[in-house]
Amino acid sequence: MCGIVGLFLKDQKLEGELGAMLASMLCTMTGRGPDSAGFAVYGAGAPGQVKLSLRAAKGYDFPALAQGLSVPADGVPALSIRGTHAVIEVPAAREAQVRAFLAARHPEVAVVGSGTRMEIFKEVGLPSAVAEAFALPSMRGTHGIGHTRMATESAVTTAGAHPFSTGTDQCLVHNGSLSNHNGLRRSLAYQGMTFETENDSEVAAGYLTWRMKQGASLGDALEAGLKDLDGFFTFVVGTESGFGVLRDPIACKPAVMAETDQYVAFGSEYRALIGLPGIDTARVFEPEPATVYFWERAQ
Repeated sequence: MCGIVGLFLKDQKLEGELGAMLASMLCTMTGRGPDSAGFAVYGAGAPGQVKLSLRAAKGYDFPALAQGLSVPADGVPALSIRGTHAVIEVPAAREAQVRAFLAARHPEVAVVGSGTRMEIFKEVGLPSAVAEAFALPSMRGTHGIGHTRMATESAVTTAGAHPFSTGTDQCLVHNGSLSNHNGLRRSLAYQGMTFETENDSEVAAGYLTWRMKQGASLGDALEAGLKDLDGFFTFVVGTESGFGVLRDPIACKPAVMAETDQYVAFGSEYRALIGLPGIDTARVFEPEPATVYFWERAQ
């Protein structure tokens, strides 16, 4: 049992309140999974630049790392430190080089995700403590997703917390359990994919990544998952332009959505949504099973 939330803003006037709204939704779901929590926020991005969300031990010297990544043409990369995580911004053309440098010289630093706008943060602890540690209420953006975990398939670790990245500016949170994740993990590993944890949700994220590397769109990859992923699940996925929802064909895990002229919101339970503005007049509905939903902003 886990709690997942998602919030997509239609009204630009609410962008400064995204973090506070998402934090309230996430903390309301504490009872569904108090061992760890995480979230992804989609904020401002610069053309030609990529943000790398990094994770390391408490007290890690991220400024020294940024200095080590500097080059004469670009200078020291922009750096934002939040708790045990940091977001470092580098030219997109250098992303592969930076990743290779980190893997070879700084294996103690994990790359949690990357994208023009996406920033991912996750940690062990209650959602309220995680939200405070990363200053989620102060964050602004257009949309975000979050997860509070009750570990069932792997140990309680930061690496095992959600979201899991599925590609550039894409990530996934999951409520449920997959019965065939071990076999699927072995199959994906044979295809060259690597995994940090025994978490079934990381396998789901890896599966979507693999499908998209074969040329499928994210929507097509989710549709294919209805056949290839055995178990019960609700996925909320974040993308650069919006977020999507998919429930398994049985849809035994709880899920509720609300839509107004200002936002679209998802929660594992309705109580996650009751603090949102205009919820009393929102169109509240339960997403249909085996149906891919997407809400996106105009490009």
